[in-house]
Amino acid sequence: MPTMVDVSDKIITKRTAHARSTIEFPPHVLKELLNVENSDGGIKGEEIVSKKGPVFATSIVAGTMAVKNTWNLIPFCHPIAIESCKINIKIMDSTNVQVDCIVSLHHKTGVEMEALTGASVASLCIYDMCKALSKDIIIKETKLISKTGGKSSQIHSDSSATTNKNI
Repeated sequence: MPTMVDVSDKIITKRTAHARSTIEFPPHVLKELLNVENSDGGIKGEEIVSKKGPVFATSIVAGTMAVKNTWNLIPFCHPIAIESCKINIKIMDSTNVQVDCIVSLHHKTGVEMEALTGASVASLCIYDMCKALSKDIIIKETKLISKTGGKSSQIHSDSSATTNKNI
């Protein structure tokens, strides 16, 4: 039978998780979005603007909301009080955008699902806000980069994962 994991006997520790999504745009889309001028005539810096508004700022809000509501979306996630959620979105090159979501708290359960959900929903929001320019935008991957706290810590590289057991 499906069931939520019993964490009642676990020890409260600081838990942190870092998830990353990568979004690929057709070359003309990012270029077009980057060339939008703001109201004072200057080019927007690390923000892109679509007809719906500031894409990255809106996506950070969406991702943060998703982190706080993961337990409502994933059936066996515990409702937890998030202490920190940082979402960073940056343009990597002429076609790729990277979304990083780092979540932490002191609790008996980890926050991997919250970080993965935050990165995923922020990416979906970017897609939604830019889809009028192209339906060929691809959310290429969402993956766990690292987790710390609890019984084990994991740090993932591009090609492999390592696990360190805490005693």
